[in-house]
Amino acid sequence: QVQLVESGGGLVQPGGSLRLSCVGSGKFSSMYIRGWYRQAPGKIRELVARITVGGDTEYLDSVKGRFTISRDNAGNTVNLQMDSLKPDDTVVYYCNADWVDGLSVVRNAWGQGTQVTVSS
Repeated sequence: QVQLVESGGGLVQPGGSLRLSCVGSGKFSSMYIRGWYRQAPGKIRELVARITVGGDTEYLDSVKGRFTISRDNAGNTVNLQMDSLKPDDTVVYYCNADWVDGLSVVRNAWGQGTQVTVSS
């Protein structure tokens, strides 16, 4: 069983910052945390930022220049630094990962989500 645990969400004023972390744990041969997504009520889940194994990054247009995704050296933690937050950033954020089980089957996992609320 693999778990992705997100942390760092909360309430912040417009213009403030939060740092989300996603940590993978459990039994797996390898894990690759792909990135962060977010989903507002009644809307589809959208990609916020992703990072490749090689370190290349991609961002949702509306967060470019404000959010930064990074991966730790061990590879099982991916962070999302969110600066200059806006009320429109108020949603639940999820991390997503591919992982390989003991039978070499590639599987996908989602975290439980962390709420970010930007409000004065």
